[in-house]
Amino acid sequence: IYLYVVGSTVQYHPTDTLGNYEAAVEVVILFKQKEQIVKFDKYRLKTQPSKFSTDFIDLKRYNLVIGDYDVEVSINDVFKEKNARTFVLPIHVTYETEKIQQSDIQLVVNMRADTNAANLLVKNGYYLENVPFGFFDKNTAKLAFYHEVYNTDKVLKDDYLVSYGIEKITSGGEQIVLIGHKKRSPRPIEVVLQQMDISKLGSGNYQFFVEVRNRAKDLLSRKTTLFQRSNPYLNLEMKDTLASDNLEKEFVQNISKDSLRYALKAIAPKLQGGEVQVINAILASGSMAAQRNFLFRHWANQSPNQPEIAYKKYMQVAVAADKLYKSSFGFGFETDRGATYLKYGKPDDVVTKEDDPSAPPYEIWVYYNFASTHQTNVKFIFYNPSLASGDYRLLHSTARGELNNPRWKVELYRRNAPNEYQGSNPLDATEMRGNLGRQISRDFDDL
Repeated sequence: IYLYVVGSTVQYHPTDTLGNYEAAVEVVILFKQKEQIVKFDKYRLKTQPSKFSTDFIDLKRYNLVIGDYDVEVSINDVFKEKNARTFVLPIHVTYETEKIQQSDIQLVVNMRADTNAANLLVKNGYYLENVPFGFFDKNTAKLAFYHEVYNTDKVLKDDYLVSYGIEKITSGGEQIVLIGHKKRSPRPIEVVLQQMDISKLGSGNYQFFVEVRNRAKDLLSRKTTLFQRSNPYLNLEMKDTLASDNLEKEFVQNISKDSLRYALKAIAPKLQGGEVQVINAILASGSMAAQRNFLFRHWANQSPNQPEIAYKKYMQVAVAADKLYKSSFGFGFETDRGATYLKYGKPDDVVTKEDDPSAPPYEIWVYYNFASTHQTNVKFIFYNPSLASGDYRLLHSTARGELNNPRWKVELYRRNAPNEYQGSNPLDATEMRGNLGRQISRDFDDL
């Protein structure tokens, strides 16, 4: 059982006076047969002390007799109550000693020679770190995999072929896009450890396969596993080849160079990370055709029947955000307040405070009904520690998926009132002592 915990999703706790923190989760693993627990494990997994959040991984191996099981894995945050996840998966354990058998396919993101047998991530002389979530991002040029084939010595007398490759999943079925072959001799266990170049593999859903075939190329056994690929730079190359005359009758053809750049920057807060990187690459390339193509395709996806109208309505909001939140560091919609305005709309209430003697200027935004996460009474607090014009930064939010900082009150007063926190330990403190003019708790908590 392989565990991968995303560091930003767990609570951190101070470990020393040097500013180091650690996170920890309690893991409970149950193996059930007909609701009866036949094997279990319970342990605590934690990060190394650090000043930054880090993802952490673990691997456990268990011996099971042949049969059907329900595996239940519960993970609980040690330092944050109710921050928990439970996963349940039915598995069928079987093994035949007189037939060719294959292990599951292990897609690997980090692989190196290693003989440290005490490390659970080491197997057959290699350190093998799984690909998290079955996802390969734009920075991954190689796909590596680990696989085992069993009992060929009992079934085959001649050399056999191990074929491995990638199939693209389409509405019409699977289509092979990459394939490789290795000739092997019969033996009890055959380890297959290979890499494939996926730098030219476009974004999409794929299936990786490993097949065992005899000398006549008859299929004897096959295993598959699914994965996803994101390769926006390759998509950018494809988009740039689109002939400009395909858009000659569209609204983007009449947009000037400066306005095109402005419009692309304006939609960035609404996009996912990979698409933002595509925009940055397009702007850096200077290709007007690519810029017009990206902008048109974005609004055609948003409103297939009336992309120009959707574009103009949005740009009215973007221009308003630019004027409202203009700063000395860029367009108003590139600031934290401007980006939040474009992502979530105008807040239902705003409290602005510039006269707190111990804090820099700050703003609290409230959304009574937050459609993006189906929450109510969601709050954002922005502050201006530099005191530069318009330089308000997001300090904390109660919206799921946004910056959540339990020590935001201490951070707000860190410069002008560093010792006025509640409690005896500055690393544990999340609240400030009351003081003349200090109204942050009332402003934030009572909204």
